[in-house]
Amino acid sequence: MKIREIKKEAKASLKGRWGFAVLLTIVTYLIYSGLSFPFEVMVSGGFEEWVNTDNVYASIISNIFLVLLAPLIMANYWIFLGMVRQEEVHIKDLFKPFLNFGLYVRSLAVYILMTIYTLLWFLLLIVPGIIKGIAYSQSYYILKDNPDYSANQIITESRKLMNGHKWSYFLLLLSFIGWAILSVLTLGLGFLWLIPYATTSLAKFYEHLLQNQQEV
Repeated sequence: MKIREIKKEAKASLKGRWGFAVLLTIVTYLIYSGLSFPFEVMVSGGFEEWVNTDNVYASIISNIFLVLLAPLIMANYWIFLGMVRQEEVHIKDLFKPFLNFGLYVRSLAVYILMTIYTLLWFLLLIVPGIIKGIAYSQSYYILKDNPDYSANQIITESRKLMNGHKWSYFLLLLSFIGWAILSVLTLGLGFLWLIPYATTSLAKFYEHLLQNQQEV
């Protein structure tokens, strides 16, 4: 699987849609990282206390929100996959998992199981943890295409799909390091373009995996 080809196709998918992709990224991460903010301030006893002290309850609330809002990140990945497939997508599609209770629960189950399995492997050694994390990487997309699968089925399908392709996936991630450094040098503004580019490339990678699977 050629990384250069995947990234070239990702750029083609983003042509004429960069504005939407950047806006989608901003909305997604503002909600994901900011929704817990008022609750953290409240339990900390005010904004000054939240800034100046490490409140354990604020940290707990932050982590709870990060877990409960994980389906939002999945929906973000689904929208980029839709863009790759030339489907009509909208910002409101971010909230699809929250409007369907069954889908929300299944999304949450996939996220929690992936996290638990990866952490358990990390407890053994770092490298096996990284390898398993990569093996589970296609779970979000598989859930979109197979919403009736159980969480374990989805993770198992991801492992099967990634057989023989984990190194290519790792190289794809590695290819964005230079862009990430440049994004840091621009005080983070570069991430508004890097994140859509990388996410679209990951969606393209999944499409190539499906094509390879069909050819076998």
